Amino acid sequence: VSVSDVEALFELFKSISGSVVDDGLISKIFDLFDVKRKGVIDFSDFVRALNVFHPNAPQEVKIDFSFRLYDLDNTGYIERDEVKQMINALLCESEIKLSDDMIETILQKTFLDADPNQDGKIDKSEWHNFVSQNPSLLKIMTLPYLRDITTSFPSFVFNSNLDDDIVT
Repeated sequence: VSVSDVEALFELFKSISGSVVDDGLISKIFDLFDVKRKGVIDFSDFVRALNVFHPNAPQEVKIDFSFRLYDLDNTGYIERDEVKQMINALLCESEIKLSDDMIETILQKTFLDADPNQDGKIDKSEWHNFVSQNPSLLKIMTLPYLRDITTSFPSFVFNSNLDDDIVT
């Protein structure tokens, strides 16, 4: 990581840190980003969290993060209502409208595939297997422009007095 990359991330952080809209999941995402439980997401939290979304982040990291994201009530399991909340949030974000019957069909199929012991909850191991068999579920966990943020956001490139080789 170069100094320019860090400066670009900091500018991105400043530009979005005051513009978050509560879409029903923001509290959960905030909690996942605020690892030190300070009640604020500082720049180091922001950079650490973005690491999960980097194209080169290991799939295991993405699977673990997505499990914690879906486990809305922190029980160690993903339950039916949590999946329904996530589906509704993702549909709302993408402005897609589905009938309640269609959402119910998605839920049934998801639990049929992801919950092999049919106990009504998906544990970490079951989630890992399900996501490994359905890698498209992690597509939203990858932000391709993070590969080279200073190229993707040229307006964030600054003339710095620091040498790019300093930050690694």
